[in-house]
Amino acid sequence: MTDVQASAVDIPTEDGVADAYLTHPADGRPRPAVLLYQDAFGLRPHLRAMADRLAGAGYTVLVPNVFYRHGRAPVVELPEFIDPDADPTIWKRIGPILAALTPDLVKRDSDAYLRWLADSPLAADGPVALTGYCMGARLALWTAGAHPHRVAAAAGFHGGGLVTDDLDSPHLEAPNITAELYFGHADQDPSLPPEQIARFEDALASAGVRHTCEVYPGAPHGYTQADTPAYQPEADERHWAALLGLLKRTF
Repeated sequence: MTDVQASAVDIPTEDGVADAYLTHPADGRPRPAVLLYQDAFGLRPHLRAMADRLAGAGYTVLVPNVFYRHGRAPVVELPEFIDPDADPTIWKRIGPILAALTPDLVKRDSDAYLRWLADSPLAADGPVALTGYCMGARLALWTAGAHPHRVAAAAGFHGGGLVTDDLDSPHLEAPNITAELYFGHADQDPSLPPEQIARFEDALASAGVRHTCEVYPGAPHGYTQADTPAYQPEADERHWAALLGLLKRTF
């Protein structure tokens, strides 16, 4: 792993300014860019550490605060160890903010994030990759579908709600996606039961999307998030191997 350099950056959007975390190899050379989408708990030390690990593998990584319309990160003050079972008010505070982030807003914001990366001297020319966690997996699908010529690969881990009956369900982006996809589903995940996993894979296959979908045995929803009770080290390391493998194939 190489040394990394990180900074806070501001990204102009159609609706204001999104604060973000940028990290990259310390040599300052342009590297393939990765847009990392947060889980519902937001931009915080653990996500910054994940981005740093990815940057240390040779990538320029941008982690936007997708809740920027409600304030700069941390939008919701959370403890160092996040346990919603111990503090049910966490979801009461986050829920309305999450619900306000519509697919249309995600697609509009993603254009700003991708344009910012395209203009950055730290990002190599060409398409970028995406990786998203929990709700971020949905954001990755909407982004890949909205910007097929700007996204070469997209990954999602323990994503929930990938298949719904709504007209803007994430899985309906499949016909628009040209990127290679990798999804690591949590085995113990009520937000993505087996029947939804099957519908998700059917949608990708029917659209001819290059993809790999795997179910991680015994892994709970949130298995990559080390600052929560859902963390599972074995599944987390499997996620890193899969993500880095996808990026290696892409760039």
